[in-house]
Amino acid sequence: MARSLDGLVLSPVADQAPGQVGTRTRFTYHERDGRIWAEYTGGDVVRGHLVGTREADTLDFRYVQLKQDGTTSGGHCVSAVTELPDGRVRLDERWEWESQDGSGTSVVEQLAP
Repeated sequence: MARSLDGLVLSPVADQAPGQVGTRTRFTYHERDGRIWAEYTGGDVVRGHLVGTREADTLDFRYVQLKQDGTTSGGHCVSAVTELPDGRVRLDERWEWESQDGSGTSVVEQLAP
């Protein structure tokens, strides 16, 4: 199992569609007793939150966000946690909106210290 996510700051390695998270978005993760949560902001996202669980190296969470244009949206994501050769954490994500149409994949990596 990869190390704890508690206190780590991660960012997408590529931009998603306009109005979604992108390389300027920063996620600050917290983890305790199999529970995970994070706050995120940056780019088109004014404020976002996610909350869910971790079992071994799989995260399962819901997310909700407020965008610059004042709209809100939310969805569900399952992520595989891996550790990169340099010791940083990587999340390979499969997500789907629940408040609108759309789904996809993304990669989020821990920022270098």
